Amino acid sequence: MARSDRLYLAIYVFVLAPIGAVVAVCAMLLFGVKPRSVFAVGFAIKSALGPHVSNAAGVAGTVAIWWVAIVIVGLLWERVRHRRWN
Repeated sequence: MARSDRLYLAIYVFVLAPIGAVVAVCAMLLFGVKPRSVFAVGFAIKSALGPHVSNAAGVAGTVAIWWVAIVIVGLLWERVRHRRWN
């Protein structure tokens, strides 16, 4: 992997993917998806951590799961694209 490819990967993983995760969660809420459905993973994480956990832990968990999903899709896309061109 070339040095510039690593830079682009770092920008994707640490800048674009987190922004995409936040935008995905906000877009779902904007278009009328029930908050209980949007933050289901966050509620599960919050309940696993205990009864006195802040709601911020649930929100952060939801955004983190979306971030991981976006990173996985991006890496798979790059792998498929790389195989097609080589």
